[in-house]
Amino acid sequence: MDDLDKFDLQILAELQINGRMAVTELAKKVGLTKTPCQIRMKRLEEKGYIRGYRADVDPAKLGAGHIAFVQVTLSDTRSKSLEAFNAAARAISEIEQCHMIAGGFDYLLKVRTKDIASYRRVLGEKISQMPHVAQTSTFVCMEPVKDRSGAL
Repeated sequence: MDDLDKFDLQILAELQINGRMAVTELAKKVGLTKTPCQIRMKRLEEKGYIRGYRADVDPAKLGAGHIAFVQVTLSDTRSKSLEAFNAAARAISEIEQCHMIAGGFDYLLKVRTKDIASYRRVLGEKISQMPHVAQTSTFVCMEPVKDRSGAL
């Protein structure tokens, strides 16, 4: 992050608010002209600060309003076992996020489904069948209060 100046940070902040903003509007907001702004955006993309542009959709309107967080403890935490679990997690569409945790369990999953019955099927038929899963604990979200979805 040492190679980012105030203009770069402002560009990133503005694009997180509105990734579809026209370059001329973005340049005006951050105090640059269009060409230098475009050059900076391209550099931020090439260096991986900007990973992509996508629509922020409402999962509930798409039939995935039920959120559960799942603590997963593995029976084996050697590298090959972790790699197998990671690959399995990436393949399950209902797993929205998967984080390896340093603590009393190994992974924390954020799972989205239509409802509790759908979640129960995903837990029993997919998550519990993942490689090296020894134990799971589920925490059902009653109400999302803040979700920045990766924004800084």
